[in-house]
Formats: sequence, C-alpha cells, structure tokens
Amino acid sequence: MRGRRRFRTAVATATAALLCAGALAGCSAGEPSTKTSSAGPSRNPAPKPTPSPTSLWDVSPGSVAAVGDSVTRAFDACSVLADCPEVSWATGTDTTVNSLALRLLGPEKVAGRSWNLARTGARMVELPEQMAGAAARRPELVTVMMGANDACRPTPALMTPVDDFRTYFETALARLRKGAPKAQVYVASVPSLMHLWSTGRVSPMGLEVWKLGICGSMLADAENLGAAAERRRAEVQDRVVAYNRVLSEVCAKDERCRYDGGAVFGFRFDGGQLSPWDRFHPSKDGQARLAELAYRRITKE
Repeated sequence: MRGRRRFRTAVATATAALLCAGALAGCSAGEPSTKTSSAGPSRNPAPKPTPSPTSLWDVSPGSVAAVGDSVTRAFDACSVLADCPEVSWATGTDTTVNSLALRLLGPEKVAGRSWNLARTGARMVELPEQMAGAAARRPELVTVMMGANDACRPTPALMTPVDDFRTYFETALARLRKGAPKAQVYVASVPSLMHLWSTGRVSPMGLEVWKLGICGSMLADAENLGAAAERRRAEVQDRVVAYNRVLSEVCAKDERCRYDGGAVFGFRFDGGQLSPWDRFHPSKDGQARLAELAYRRITKE
C-alpha cells in the first residue's frame, strides 16, 4: 500500500507541476506528431473481420453487461488514478458521453438493467471469471473490451502469448454460454497502442506520467526513435494485431457474437480524446466516441 501511495503522490505532484507549467507556457497536447515511427499504425492494419452469422441478432437488447479493463471503467477520465464508471462508454449514466446502455435502454432503465463488471488492470486471463459474473445476470447483451493489458506489460517478453490469449477468450465465451446461452456479445478490438504512443508523446505531461510505468512495453523511453526502440514498439503492435485476429476468429464461430471489425483499433484518438492526466486512457470525449462506434455496430441490421 505504501508503494501505491507513493505512486499516487508522484503522479499528483507531476500533474500539478506540469499543469502550472502548461498554464504559464500555453502548452497543449496538440495533434499527433507528423513524424511517425517507421513501424507506425499503417504497418499493421486491423485484420478484416470474418463475417459472423447475424440472423439471430437483436438490434435493441433490453439489458447490458460490460466486461473488460480500465477503458470500460473509464479510468483517468474524471480524475487522476481513479475509475469513473459513470462516464464509461458501455454502461455510464453521464448524458454527455451517452453510453451504449443509455442509447439502448434509456435513462430510466440504465441503472437497473446494466452492469459494469470490468476491472482496471485486468488481462484476458480474467475474462472467464468476468463472463461468469455477467452470465449470472442473464443480460441480453454483453460488451467485451479486453486485451490492451496483455500487450501493455513492463517488457514485450511478458506479453500474453497469442495461443494463451485465444484459450482464455474461448473459455470466457464458453462460460457465458453455459449460464446465458442466448446473450449477444459485442467484442471491441484492442486499440492501436502505436497510435496512442505517437499521439501522447507530444505532451510533456504525458511523458512525465509515462515514466512512472504505464504500458512500459510500448511507452517506455517514449522519445527514443532509435532502431531498438522502434523494433520494440513494432513487436508490441504486432501482438495487438494478433490479438485482434483472435478476437475476430473466435467471435465468428459464435452465432450471437459481433466483432467490431477493427473499429476501435482503427480509431485515431486525438489529444482531446485522451485523458488529460495520462494521455493514454480515453477522456470523456474519447469514451463518447467508443460508445458511438459500439452503437453503430450493434444496431446495424
């Protein structure tokens, strides 16, 4: 616990100092750098989705359970180092975000007919347990956004192996089907970590916070454009692409599952759509964009 308090204190101190400096200097996150890595996002386009059967798909489900990680918990969207589920893209109640649950259920039902079961820091190995919890609530729709933390490890060597990632995801869907066989599943692709690096590295605040250990495999030594750093980032990006391929392929085998077709991977978050504290997690505006992407896919006939 002392380590966590020191981490929070360090982040708060760095944030406060940089906010003051930014106010005096008029600095801002700006647009993504025009000088991109040779292994940038275009190097690994999102995999094309394998068509899934849609004959059983209901475009207006009456309840929503969300599983996943810090993005679905809206970590760092409202305040530093804190979840803010009320602005979650999946189940939030904030009308400025207009979450998926708000769009599908309306404000009068969102509290009683939606559940956010995600956990900040979760990796795919946890998804079977989260899915079991979702199945117990018998939702008509389950949203899945998981995988970024499997690639965001201290070093690339610690990333979740692709075969293990596949096994965990298949097990998770099996757990859901055991308890809620007719639940629909929306699977979001893993975001492009390379793009988040290229966007956030222009922010002095982001660079300072990243030094505290956020997604070290991609964000460590963020200003280094040398060959070794480029290869490390490319390895992480390749793993994200592989994870998305797994999500697409496994989802395609389930007649009540829809993959987003790489929409989240392909979305180019700008500075205003990233947390002002860590320049990595989605801001409230970023959460709103995720909600829109999901709504379009789920309500498509």
